[in-house]
Amino acid sequence: MSLFKKFFGQKKDSLEDIQNEERGKYMPDIKIPFDEQFTINFKANGGKFLYCENTNEVNQNLEHILEENDWNDKNVFLHDERLAEKFKKFNLTLSKSPSECAYFLTTCEFLIANDGSLLISSNQIAEMKLFELPSNFIIFATTSQFVETISEGLRGIKNKNKDKIPSNITTIKHFKACDDKDFLSYGSSSKNLYLLLLEDL
Repeated sequence: MSLFKKFFGQKKDSLEDIQNEERGKYMPDIKIPFDEQFTINFKANGGKFLYCENTNEVNQNLEHILEENDWNDKNVFLHDERLAEKFKKFNLTLSKSPSECAYFLTTCEFLIANDGSLLISSNQIAEMKLFELPSNFIIFATTSQFVETISEGLRGIKNKNKDKIPSNITTIKHFKACDDKDFLSYGSSSKNLYLLLLEDL
């Protein structure tokens, strides 16, 4: 059974309930599964998370995002031709210039559980910097893309691309306006980010 069903399906003991149970001083820490860990951290970063059990739910959620933000008639920046084919029924208005686009529709390399970030590379953003891209992102990913740490994600990229390792590898972590007092997020390019996550395991 998918652990996401705990979040969105039957009511089970919450993470807070488990952590609040009396535990011995020398008991090992509770190990949270990657998907739950990612969800908690991703939402804490300000991301908007939409779990989809099948392709129909992906399409429905994308339709709701476009309607909610009034993006149906707006330009989209889309670098990945496979995504253009996947979502062709939406008749998206594609543009090669990010500055003319309301949002960026893309995939990612991996979903990093321990900090709720998304690992991307030149496969998604070519040689552009994050600040050059639209401020609104819609990311399509699958549950098989979960890894615990960035180093695991980097190993995964290397293993998937043995002939030519992509360049411009970076993470997107801040999905809301940065707090001036938050030193760790100072100078980062925050994005309004929706994650369409398809269950594929």
